[in-house]
Amino acid sequence: MAGRKRYSVLRDPVHGDVYLTHEEMRVLDTREMQRLRGVKQLGTAYLVYPGAVHTRFDHMIGSLHMAGRMIDAINLSFELDPASCVGVSEEEARVIRIAALVHDATHIPFGHSIEDQDGIFGRHDEARRFEAMFEPSTGLGRVLRELGVHADVLKILTAKEGEGGIPPYWIQIVGGTIASDLLDYLARDAYFTGLKLSVDPRVTSYFKVDRKSGNLFIDLAKHDLLREDILSEVVRLLEARYYFSERVYYHHAKVSAGALVARAVETALAAGAVREQDFWTQDDASVLDLLERSMAKAPRDARERVKTLVERFRGRQLYKRACVYPRYENAAVQEELVETYFAAGGAKARADAEARIADLVRFATGKRVDVIVYCPAKRMQLKEARMHVRWPGAAGVQPLANFAERVPRLADLERSYRDLWKFYVFADTTEPELLREVQRAAATEFTGATNVYSLAVRG
Repeated sequence: MAGRKRYSVLRDPVHGDVYLTHEEMRVLDTREMQRLRGVKQLGTAYLVYPGAVHTRFDHMIGSLHMAGRMIDAINLSFELDPASCVGVSEEEARVIRIAALVHDATHIPFGHSIEDQDGIFGRHDEARRFEAMFEPSTGLGRVLRELGVHADVLKILTAKEGEGGIPPYWIQIVGGTIASDLLDYLARDAYFTGLKLSVDPRVTSYFKVDRKSGNLFIDLAKHDLLREDILSEVVRLLEARYYFSERVYYHHAKVSAGALVARAVETALAAGAVREQDFWTQDDASVLDLLERSMAKAPRDARERVKTLVERFRGRQLYKRACVYPRYENAAVQEELVETYFAAGGAKARADAEARIADLVRFATGKRVDVIVYCPAKRMQLKEARMHVRWPGAAGVQPLANFAERVPRLADLERSYRDLWKFYVFADTTEPELLREVQRAAATEFTGATNVYSLAVRG
């Protein structure tokens, strides 16, 4: 136990001094964790916001720090109200902090583009990915086993709340709606993009753990009255998350850049040149080299396409928007579009649609154009307001979403999140007439969908 009390100090640009135990430093110094120094937190967003070059490595250190702050707040609340709250023991804190430190260890380069938005691979947080990352053959897996935390950390990162034989708050501190993950990445993304974010850091002081249910919660009740100041701060956090989704995470240029990489990956997979597992050990730079190198023996057309896509990405020669089909104009056909172009078999459906659009453009103009059809998952990265709260007059602690009717801003946020969904058609041309021809061809391909992107004033 004595060794666990020794700390190393890292200077973080967002949080200042961050203290890590020597056990946590052992975890951080594994090859699997060090890989994440080369994986940008915001993927291709640096092509839009030049300062957004912070990494998954930075974020995981920040997440550990915020988990520690949350635990401190929980324990203070326990001291003030031991009858209805519970505290986090030193041994629990040890496991939770390590889980926060490794929660993104399975991220691959440009992962949100390849996984969440194009559906080429399964999500990074699937149990199979963590199980593979924590195998005894990996440095990270060996260290977690030597520390005796492997099983509990895996449960925190893969079990659903109320399952796995661990308290719900273990999972909620690391990955809940308002958790160490979000509290770090909102502050970190704001710092490195230069966008202004104003959230009171005191929000961490509001956390408690309910003795009856074991749920992490924020107490909105005082003397049977609603603590409107705390509620406003919670909603502001959720609004900040939406703000960054709109301005950064789904910025159209970021989407286009991610689509270039995703289509290169898809082409290499179809050619049998790579496997999903090949991407698990890559960083942002090496994955582009892998794509080019792996295509050496692939058919010429596939090899040239991957080379072109990678070169365009490296030179920021992004494909331009020809069509934009937002959910707010396409709610009736969104399900059909997702089932056709995102779900299993979506790669072939996208490729076939791209080929037909390109053929129509060539027949009409005599010019060749490369087309990318982009279809994100229906829910993208939407997280409902599952954060538990104690509401005046309500029984026990309940998800904040249960009180959406009393907090109109919550309902507005959920609707706004859903409306961030957009189906795109991109093309490798800047010529207005060619883009218009792509629009016309796409209209015959997606007959039930409404394109809202006008090229008239851009011509």
